[in-house]
Formats: sequence, structure tokens, C-alpha cells
Amino acid sequence: MTDLPSHSRAAAQAGGAAEPSDLAQDVGAAGPATAQATVGAGRSESGFSLLPAFDGHHPPDRELIDDCVHCGFCLPTCPTYLLFGEEMDSPRGRIHLMTQALEGEAMNSTMVRHFDLCLGCLACVTACPSGVQYEKLIEATRQQVERRHQRTRADRLFRELIYRLFPYPRRLRLMTLPLKLYQRAGVQRAVQRSGVLQRLPERLRSMEELMPPIPARGNPVPAWTPAAGAQRARVGVLLGCVQRTFFSHVNAATVRVLAAEGCGVAAPPGQGCCGALSLHAGREAEGMAFARGAIDSFEAAQVDAVIVNVAGCGSAMKEYGHLLRDDPQYAERARRFSAKVRDASEFLQEIGPQAERHPLPVTVVYHDACHLQHGQGITRQPRATLQQIPELTLREVPRERDICCGSAGTYNLLEPEAGRELGDRKAHNVLAADAQLLVTANPGCHLQIQASLRRLGRNLPAAHVMEVVDASIRGASTETLGS
Repeated sequence: MTDLPSHSRAAAQAGGAAEPSDLAQDVGAAGPATAQATVGAGRSESGFSLLPAFDGHHPPDRELIDDCVHCGFCLPTCPTYLLFGEEMDSPRGRIHLMTQALEGEAMNSTMVRHFDLCLGCLACVTACPSGVQYEKLIEATRQQVERRHQRTRADRLFRELIYRLFPYPRRLRLMTLPLKLYQRAGVQRAVQRSGVLQRLPERLRSMEELMPPIPARGNPVPAWTPAAGAQRARVGVLLGCVQRTFFSHVNAATVRVLAAEGCGVAAPPGQGCCGALSLHAGREAEGMAFARGAIDSFEAAQVDAVIVNVAGCGSAMKEYGHLLRDDPQYAERARRFSAKVRDASEFLQEIGPQAERHPLPVTVVYHDACHLQHGQGITRQPRATLQQIPELTLREVPRERDICCGSAGTYNLLEPEAGRELGDRKAHNVLAADAQLLVTANPGCHLQIQASLRRLGRNLPAAHVMEVVDASIRGASTETLGS
């Protein structure tokens, strides 16, 4: 540990951090363009509304709001407070806005702007000494915003583009065909050199920047993969949407690891989106429909556990019981289902290693995905999983470890200026670890940090935790890891 005064370390630990350096540094240090995003004036996201802020369908719970004692421990953990230094862009400030809305304040574009700027990273949940369930408050608030606030036409169209595309794997696969041509025919390089991208709207520029390399072919996962040796468990695996389209190799690695550890693995072929992106954006009915579909798919597979290798998906699936609490046909089924959901590293630590790990002489830096660390409270398990690999050296992000990278589902598309600034900060801090490989457990983090590294002109290969374990079990070279 660094040589810091004991009272500074104690304060950081009280806020959920191991060290003061894990929390926000240089509060209010956003660049001019990013700082302007908090105002909302003239931005395409801004709309107008004269309606009462909240309707009677599950507004933010007053009892949960009253748990907040306004202590301020959340402030140094909040990415938007870090960027803007603005009280209303902190969890405490947003809870104050929710209180005003419950007391009859009308919803307006300024109020909505502060809610929209929240990444939903939930670092404040980990930091809060009073146990405020901010995740439930912001989720309920976003649902109210989507029902009651009239966004501008441009904003509505862009959001529809995102949510009519990304949660649908078949639509994503169709999109990969022109993207392959764009990347491999030299068009992308020519466009980037021409400066055309600088003339595009920020949101479209962000989509291009974050685009992953399109694989030549996918790595389809069989509907059933038998265990290697005696079967210890029968598990299901979530294939995901973006994950199965752009990171199918991660799914394939996850299944190989589970099979090597004595698990029969079912991948229900009819499974769709888990609903995480929709729920994160306040699209309640859409998210509930996806959740019901996921429950149906995995119930039919009759599995002991549902394994998820995407942090945001796992966090959402563990909350199905709350989401479907009013549905008489699904409420109890949802609670049972959520009790079976496990992050891949969480599950591996529960059952214990069986397959031999071969040496991997590589130094890695592990980045905590927010919805794994804060949403699910999982920090020890991924590190323990990596440390079980011989000759692997694990390093931590040395500064602002607990601050979001700016991906946050679709945040980096909807709020590109703030997302880009947070991504670049994270990339600088990751590089300071002086590692050979970046390891994380979420495709959004992977894409976000890689895009920032490219902007910085730096190269650092990245891999999922399960890819690293798979390489060790197979005895593969470290050169096979990363992209």
C-alpha cells in the first residue's frame, strides 16, 4: 500500500475503496466540450415537458429515498461529479431531484438532463454507508422519464436505432456483413484519414470509434456440450447479443472452461436478449418481455445454474425477481431464476478448480466492470480465478480504479463527450499499470478502453477472464490472447 495518512485511508475504505487513489481525482476537470454537456442547452437530447414529473406506476420509493442522509460519501465515487463538479450530477443531487419530483415538481428538460447524465455505474451503492439502494431509485426514475418526457425527434430516432438493433442478435449479424466490407476493403482507413468523421454528429462518430473488428467467422456454441469426465453440474450459458455477435470467441472459451471443470453446458438455441440494455435505459415493458423470454428458455433447459460472462447482463438477470414482482405468472419463477444466475468467475470459485492450469507467463492488469463490482458485489472471484494460473502476474489499475470507464451500456453512444473523457482517463490509468494484457469481464468495457487506447496511439491487447483461463487449461501461448 502507498504511504498515506491513516485517516485518509480510513475515509476511502469507509467509502468502499481500498485506497484513496481508487476514488475520483481532480474533481471538475472535464474539458470545455464535455462540461457543456451538463447544461443541456441546444443539445439534441434536450426536450420539453410540462407534465407532473412522476405517475403512479412505481415512482421512486420514498422509503428508499429517505435512507439517504446526504453524507456525501458518494461524491468521490461518481464519474459525473468527477467530470463536472456539479451537485445535481451526483447521486445525492439526483436523489434531491427525485424528492422534488415526488413533492409535485414538474419534469423538465434540465431535470431530465441530470438523470440522463447518470451512468448507472452504481459505485455510489458500494460507497454508501447508509445502504441506499440507488440502483432501484435510478431505474424507477428512468422508467418515469421514458413514459412522461417528450424527447426531441432526433433523440428519439437515435435511441430507437440503438434499441431496435443491439438487443437483437439476428439484426446484429446482418449488420456485420456491410461492416466487414467497410473494415476489410480499406474503406474504414480511407474514411478515417479523410477527416470525414470529424464532420459527423458526435453520436455517430462514437459508434464508428467503438466498432470492434468483425470476426471472419463466428464461434458457434453447441446446444449441448458434455462435461469432461464425471459431470459435477448441469449449467446453462447466456450467449448474449453483442457478445455472441462480436465476441463469440469469449462464449466458446467460457463453454470450454465449464466443460473442463466437469459441467455439462446447455446453450438454449431459442434464447434472446436478457433485457439489460432496455432496463438500463428505462424501457420497462421491453425489458420485462426480454426477461420473460430468458426465464422460459432456461427453465426448459432444466439447469442447476445460469452462467453469464457479461457483467451488465448478470446484474440485470439477478434482479428479475424485483422486475417481475407484479406479474402473477412470473413473479415466483423470476425469483427462482435469479437465484440460479452466476457470473462465470463467481461460479468457478464456488465449485473449485478441477482442470489443470498450465503456466501463462504474462503480466495482466484487471479492470473491474462496474456491474460486476458494484452491481453484483463481485471483486474477489475474478482475481482469485486469475491468480490460480501459474506464472501469471496480476496488477491493479493504480489510480481511479473504482471510477467507471464510461461505457455503461449505451452511455458512450448517447453521451459521447462524457463517455470519451472517462474512457481516456481510464486508458491512461490502465497504461500506468505497465502490464502486457488488459483483462476484464464485460464487452462494453473492452470496446471502450480499446477505443481510448487507439485515440492515445497506444496498443494494449485485451481479453476476457474466461479467455485467459481457457488458454491456461489448453496450454495455449499467451500470444493467442488479446485483440
